[in-house]
Amino acid sequence: MKKILTTTIIILLKFSAYSQENQTEFTPSGKLFIKVFSNYHSSFTDNDVHSAFEIQRAYMGYTFKMSKNISGKVSLDVGNPGVGKLKMTAYLKNAYFQYKNEGLTTQFGLIGLSQFKLQEKQWGGRYFYKSLQDEHKYGYSADLGLFTSYKFNDIISLDATIANGDGYKSVETDSLLKYSIGVTINPIEGLDIRTYYDYLGDNDAQQTLSLYLGYSTDRLKVGAEYNQQFNNKMTADNDMTGLSFYGSYKLNKVRLFGRFDNLSSAKINSATDPWNYGKDGQGIIWGIEFSPVKGIKISPNYQAWIPADGKSIINLAYLSCEIKF
Repeated sequence: MKKILTTTIIILLKFSAYSQENQTEFTPSGKLFIKVFSNYHSSFTDNDVHSAFEIQRAYMGYTFKMSKNISGKVSLDVGNPGVGKLKMTAYLKNAYFQYKNEGLTTQFGLIGLSQFKLQEKQWGGRYFYKSLQDEHKYGYSADLGLFTSYKFNDIISLDATIANGDGYKSVETDSLLKYSIGVTINPIEGLDIRTYYDYLGDNDAQQTLSLYLGYSTDRLKVGAEYNQQFNNKMTADNDMTGLSFYGSYKLNKVRLFGRFDNLSSAKINSATDPWNYGKDGQGIIWGIEFSPVKGIKISPNYQAWIPADGKSIINLAYLSCEIKF
């Protein structure tokens, strides 16, 4: 892996030198960016009510263009680590170089992964709820590796990634790599059809298959996805299936949206319950979103989780906010 990454850096630097020599009119540029997700929410489970203000995440970084074809991005992700006593921890989320020329795009370093990027964009509500694959740990949003995509024409594009498989919050813990490939088809304007597959491990390798269908206009967005993972965390027969359906309609500065998720897992041999029974269930989200000024989104929304094991339904009322500049 180190040899591959070193070779890629040398190639990108050569491309950069060539571009700078042959583009006398190009002026290097860069831009700082900040994005913050916050909310006020109340959760209702049986007779238990809990309310709190929360900063979910803050992204801070810098994008730059070294030449017409060479660019890059460095960013930090500040959020709750979910373990220990720390409330907020900063992680390096992205640190990569990108070469782009006509239909070819190549990224090297700590890159954003393409596993659920298209679905997340269609859903449009990352600041108050992750896409299904991200929420239920089908894969990571970023990792150290090499990404290449090629757009053959206006209809079809292909992408492939080789990554560590441990995500951006962990260092490499073994010699295993994650290989992925995706095909996106746009047969007509606004219609996206995507198939994705990845492979991680050796014996009892974890494998993910994802199928996505989405349609967009200026006002309407709808999407449906089927996600199947075999041998979750490289454990034999720990298979799980995730379905997600979502849509939104925009009226001027107001967007109405709704979503339904279903997560289920397989039974192993003669077991009474599925292996992931305690986390299986159905999710419901609906609400409105408005943008009073550019860079700010505010959303009153309702979220519910219906556990498959029959435990109490979790109801949540949110006032969510995204600020970016």
